[in-house]
Amino acid sequence: MKDMDIKAVFIGDKAENGQVYRMLLNKMLDEHLGWRENYLPADLPAISEADKSTTSYLTTRQHMMEVLDEVSERMRAGSIPWHSAGRYWGQMNAETLMPALLAYHFAMLWNPNNVALESSMATSQMEAEIGEDFAKLFSMPNGWGHLTADGSIANLEGLWYARCIKSIPLAVKETYPEKVKDLSDWELLNLSVEEILEMIETFTDEELDNVKAASSRSGKHIQELGKWLVPQTKHYSWMKALDICGVGLDQMIAIPVDDCYRMDVQVLEKTIRELAIQHIPILGVVAVVGTTEEGQVDHVDQIVELREKLKDEGIYFYLHVDAAYGGYARCLFMNEAYEFVPYASLAEFYEEHHVFHHEVKIERSVYEGFKAISEAESVTVDPHKMGYVPYAAGGITIKHKSMRNIISYFAPYVFEKSVKAPDMLGAYILEGSKAGATAAAVWTAHRVLPLNVTGYGQLIGASIEAAQRFREFLDQLSFTVNGKTIEVYPLNHPDFNMVDWAFKVQGCTDLKEINRLNEEMFDVSSYMEGDVYAERFITSHTTFTQADYGDSPVAFVESMGVPQEEWQKEQQVTLLRAAIMTPYLTDDNIFAYYTEAIKHAMEEKLREVLA
Repeated sequence: MKDMDIKAVFIGDKAENGQVYRMLLNKMLDEHLGWRENYLPADLPAISEADKSTTSYLTTRQHMMEVLDEVSERMRAGSIPWHSAGRYWGQMNAETLMPALLAYHFAMLWNPNNVALESSMATSQMEAEIGEDFAKLFSMPNGWGHLTADGSIANLEGLWYARCIKSIPLAVKETYPEKVKDLSDWELLNLSVEEILEMIETFTDEELDNVKAASSRSGKHIQELGKWLVPQTKHYSWMKALDICGVGLDQMIAIPVDDCYRMDVQVLEKTIRELAIQHIPILGVVAVVGTTEEGQVDHVDQIVELREKLKDEGIYFYLHVDAAYGGYARCLFMNEAYEFVPYASLAEFYEEHHVFHHEVKIERSVYEGFKAISEAESVTVDPHKMGYVPYAAGGITIKHKSMRNIISYFAPYVFEKSVKAPDMLGAYILEGSKAGATAAAVWTAHRVLPLNVTGYGQLIGASIEAAQRFREFLDQLSFTVNGKTIEVYPLNHPDFNMVDWAFKVQGCTDLKEINRLNEEMFDVSSYMEGDVYAERFITSHTTFTQADYGDSPVAFVESMGVPQEEWQKEQQVTLLRAAIMTPYLTDDNIFAYYTEAIKHAMEEKLREVLA
């Protein structure tokens, strides 16, 4: 669909499309009720008219209504207005897509369980098609994917794949040593995923089952598999994943990031080479596309190039891309045929498809990072973030569908081993029962907004444009409060749509005082209880510590006129943080209205803090 108007696919911050939503919801509800009524209509009704007139029935119904009234009251009083066009500037939350909400509501009435086809014929097929969508999005023609509860589960599953696959060669040596008699342990631990998959293709089902039984799932070999390398900007879920998978936190090495908060690939190479000298293998490397604190995109292309160079030297690592936040932004570079558009053609491409309404800068390094995702073995992507669908909807994609055979389990009471997917999804995933309504929501969103420039590219383009404009707005902002000039310092140009900034009293070089000011601004601009409905500015925050970031924040601290000695003394800097996901701020009038409103709200809060 070439002329997508994203304003038609949301309820609207003022419920502008509320009547359409109500009409469609009522239509779909009527269709469900009719489906119930028309199933063998001659059957005896389980609830009679006499039942509905009893005192206990009427009393119970009244009690149910009272409880639901309380639910309504609590939700209205205790919910954050993510839907606002320009009042909420915080966590990775925004208005969700109307078609996804409608599909979720509708499918929920059947309560399908996507663990097995017999309990979810429609939604299991939808999930299989979503997996195909993900494979197309990441340019993995032989790939496969599925939904998870969230990105943390998807990251855990990525580590699970790496651990299981990389342990297979050692398990083969134990069970069928003649098959690998010409390879040393070091060579076995540095086989590529493709080489391992080619090896097991020669095995019978019985042989493969024996090898899997001797692999890391037995508890053997795990410590021999080597180190798991992550950037300092890693999500906290990686620590939990290493714990749960038995790899252990001691096996994790955090690679420093540069002053743009991207993994330092030179340090990565140096670390890998130093480990190789000690004969310590690399289990895997994680690259992040869309860091959750800074919105940055790691140099995935450089990491892939490094892997190819090291592979020629007999060193190989599994590559997982954590694109939970940023993965959907790959749509910006995909044409209608799902081809990745050349960088030199981007300006013309965006003009043709009316993606941006104002000048937007996408660096070549960011483009190359997104392009190289196709070379990873597995990718985390969360529809409930930049897919704009309801919680809980994470996702994972693997490069080779046959990778599933190494981690698969079969539960006879749920499905037969001989049955093909999507019948046997539960055999290949960490979870068991899972909501089919989530699959219906994501599937619908993907059909209304295709995963290319004509669909999600329009929506995510609006988000990135708003983020870059908001950063420029902050960069020109200052306040005079109680005789003091308050300056605003935004973090470096965002790769994605995350904008961080700090307030500072002009002339102040005391980092502790600067941090205190920003902590207090967060305290008066973020809410965990109380009435938030009248608030005019809501935001989040983050803290860059030396323990987590090394000295990468020094450049930002010095840009505020604060000497490096202050950083070494305090070893942390606090910033306000906003994921700019609102789709509405490409409109000049809307942008001008809300930035002016936010400016006044910030000034009021600064007066409160500096009183």
